[in-house]
Amino acid sequence: MTAQGRKTCAVIIIIEWVNKTTMDNPSQLVQYILTGLSNGAIYALIGFGFAIIHNATGILNFAQGEFVMLGGMFTIFILSFLNLPLVPAIILAIVLSTLVGILFERLAIRPLKNVKPLSLVIITIGASIFIRGAAMLIWGKDTHALPAFSGNNPLYVYGATIMPQHLWIFGITLLIIIANKLFFSYSILGKAMRACAYNAHAASLVGIDVKIMVLLSFVVSAAIGSMAGIIIAPLTMTSYDVGIMLGIKGFCAVIIGGMSSGLGTVLGGLLLGLLESLGAGYISASYKDAIAFIILLLILFIRPEGLFKQKETQRV
Repeated sequence: MTAQGRKTCAVIIIIEWVNKTTMDNPSQLVQYILTGLSNGAIYALIGFGFAIIHNATGILNFAQGEFVMLGGMFTIFILSFLNLPLVPAIILAIVLSTLVGILFERLAIRPLKNVKPLSLVIITIGASIFIRGAAMLIWGKDTHALPAFSGNNPLYVYGATIMPQHLWIFGITLLIIIANKLFFSYSILGKAMRACAYNAHAASLVGIDVKIMVLLSFVVSAAIGSMAGIIIAPLTMTSYDVGIMLGIKGFCAVIIGGMSSGLGTVLGGLLLGLLESLGAGYISASYKDAIAFIILLLILFIRPEGLFKQKETQRV
């Protein structure tokens, strides 16, 4: 048998296995899809944080996952010790996480001038380690649970179950996507940030304060990241070290989307979530986290500009 024939047989075997698996238990497939889409929405939100800062500053902020952790941990702390209702606790947690983002930009990023990109990456990794260590000292190593927004009674969809919290994840993600589109397309600040992303020097020449735009990018990124941490905490719980893996998966989502703060990152996050869920369900749950790394490596090798971004051409 030729090599082409072996490949064809392998593809046929895989297709038959997938068809048999899905036909034997279609509700299981629906369950995996719902779970994958929910996780993918979170990855997309985290990816937004990466894209917003990178597009405004050129920095890959590997501390983004820690803002996801801070959102959940601050909310639990406020609920437990200040006894505030859930909604004010969430708002205050986002504000506190955003303040951490502001301090990070003012103390670690702004003082640096004419540094190499690798140095900035190392600084963000160091900030991630610092924030994670501080969270461990403050809240300990225990895993904490945040109460669900609408109870724990499951809903049934084609034989699969979905928690009401998943609906909150889908709804809040959709609202953030719409707000993100409106902000960057129609607001003065959003257009100024986009101008800095295209050419910071030219933006400064027309009167845009580049430093303020950089600070604003960290504010928006921290707020979105903390919101992602809050809405996922009732399902997965949270602890001082949850930001590591979530940050990596958010980074993978934005790489798939081509470092875009728009639809590309959304599609990248959903694709990653689906592949992760299907791989864990039909292959092995042990490979769940490894799938993100495999996809990231494949994208970087095969199409570094991302799956959902057109290749740029230069005129000579």
